[in-house]
This record gives sequence, structure tokens and C-alpha cells, in this order.
Amino acid sequence: MALILNIDTALETASLCLAKNGEEIKEVINPEQRDHAAWIHTTIRQLMKDCGITLNQLDAIAISAGPGSYTGLRVGMSTAKGLCYALEKPLITISTLQIMAKAALSKIAKDLQEVLLAPMIDARRMEVYTAIFNKHLQIIKEPSAVILDETSFIDILGNHPVIFFGNGSAKFQPLINHFNATFLISNHSAKNMVEFAEKKFNNSDFADLAYSEPLYVKAFYSPQNK
Repeated sequence: MALILNIDTALETASLCLAKNGEEIKEVINPEQRDHAAWIHTTIRQLMKDCGITLNQLDAIAISAGPGSYTGLRVGMSTAKGLCYALEKPLITISTLQIMAKAALSKIAKDLQEVLLAPMIDARRMEVYTAIFNKHLQIIKEPSAVILDETSFIDILGNHPVIFFGNGSAKFQPLINHFNATFLISNHSAKNMVEFAEKKFNNSDFADLAYSEPLYVKAFYSPQNK
């Protein structure tokens, strides 16, 4: 039973969702990726004002922790940690891939029993960040960076229907022609964090505020850092 501010700046669209006791109060979305840093603090203040709630009333801050855009992840994590330090509130971290799977699950027929969910985040060229979840959103394959080709996921597709989605899945669709492969258009936002955040709060499953960092999957690369 908690009042939680959920923050997602991992990908192109940033969003905030204020939730109480696992129920959404209000969500705000920003589609401009390059504007996340300028947008987030002003919007948090306005969101709280619109809902008649002060920051001190929050019980926790939840953040979509990656993988995703390096810049977006840093913006979200620094914002969440700064609020937690200032307000002396716990930090909750949630996998961006799991949030994506939650959003996709709402579009899938309830009678599909063995289907697996494969969110894909574009990592440039033919690479994606991905993981595999079952319909209970339990992880089957841990987050990893995968270079896509015609043989990708063949072992899993041989045994289960798999639904691929996310901004990286369009690169995979032309490569795979398998009866167990389905592609879905699905968009996620901070409201898809609410259930996870509430459960983690109730279980006191909090991140270490001092040492928490985004899940980049791969180290940031710059030609200047050779």
C-alpha cells in the first residue's frame, strides 16, 4: 500500500506515472527523446501539483532501469536517485524489458498457453537488447545483447511460439520465416511499471541507493575512449 512515482526515460518516449496502492492516478508522456532532461523535473513538479500531492508524501520512487538509451537511462536514474536522497525515500528499479513485456501481454489472447514474449530494444546496426519472458512475466532468458541473423532464436522457436515486439523487432522480422514467430506493435509507458513497483514495495525489495546504476547490458563506447 504505497504512493509511488514511476519514471521511464529509457527509450524514445519518456513518461511519469503517479500511482497509489497499485492503481494509476495520473500519467504524463513526452514523445521527444532529446528533450527528456529538460522535460522531466518541470513535469514532475506539475504532475504532483495537478494531483494535489507533495513530493514528501511519496513512499518510493520507481525507475525503468534499462537497458535502453544511454543518455535516457542516465537522465532517469540520476533524477530518481536525486529525489530519493533529498526525500529520504527508497528506490525501486525495474527492468525496461519486463515493462515492455507487461505492456505487450495486455494485447495477447488469454488462451495462448505456451507463448513466450521477446521484447527487443534497438542497439544499432543489427544488434538488439532482448530477453525472453513467459506469460507470467517470469524471465526465461536473461537480458543480453544479440546480433540478429537468420538463426537467431531458432532453438526457442522450435519449441514455443514467440511474440517479438519493441523498436528493435522490425530489424528481425525480414530475417525470420518461422511458423512460431509472431510480431506485435506494442508501446509501453510508466503505467506499465505500477504493478511491479507496488509488489516490490510491499516486499521491501529496494535498490541500493548508493550503488544502483542503469542496466546498460554493454559498456558505453566512444571513439574518444579508445
